[in-house]
Amino acid sequence: MAPLTRSRQDYLKALWALAPGGEPVAPSRLAAALSVSAPSVTHMLARLSAEGLVAHSRGAGARLTARGRREALGMVRRHRILESFLVEVLGLDWSEVHEDAEVLEHHVSDRVLEALDRVMGHPAEDPHGSPIPDAHGRVAQRALVPLAGLPRGARARVRRVRETDARRLARWKALGLVPGARVRVSEVRGPEGVIELVIGGRRVVTARAALEGVWAEPVRGGAHGG
Repeated sequence: MAPLTRSRQDYLKALWALAPGGEPVAPSRLAAALSVSAPSVTHMLARLSAEGLVAHSRGAGARLTARGRREALGMVRRHRILESFLVEVLGLDWSEVHEDAEVLEHHVSDRVLEALDRVMGHPAEDPHGSPIPDAHGRVAQRALVPLAGLPRGARARVRRVRETDARRLARWKALGLVPGARVRVSEVRGPEGVIELVIGGRRVVTARAALEGVWAEPVRGGAHGG
């Protein structure tokens, strides 16, 4: 079987990212995620459907087939292993490796990828806290909640930051909002307004919207105190 083109790989990976549970994805969402036109999406979905990688019908959205899901998870694994290597081995900044990994993931052979994974001791998560699929496409499931949705007094540990924008990642890093950080919600002002956090003893006041993409694991008993 011939290797998939970069464009096909990007489409499959985007479909999985938008609906990891296998739900149908509207072409408009896919177009926005990939920054391409609606006609381009329609054309590519037709090709992927003919190749058995995507199930797609007008009005019902598109979803990955079993084969398409395997291919998508293979690309997710590549991306996250490469991000880990760029940060842990090469020492590049945590907030700036997404674009580098996007380029490298299409060019590194399976043999080299598995060697990188082995050298790092088979990391379970990438530098942003996202689980790395194993070689069989299995992804660890965790019960995480949006940090911005926690109530006053809640305590949690940051586990994942989902973002591709280097500026937002750099800001979160500067605030200490990195995987593993302990956080307490000291104040919530209004349902859509301001949230006050204590991160490692440092008080941070920010808008809820500015925390979109930060996921946490509540600490048992965390609703007391604060």
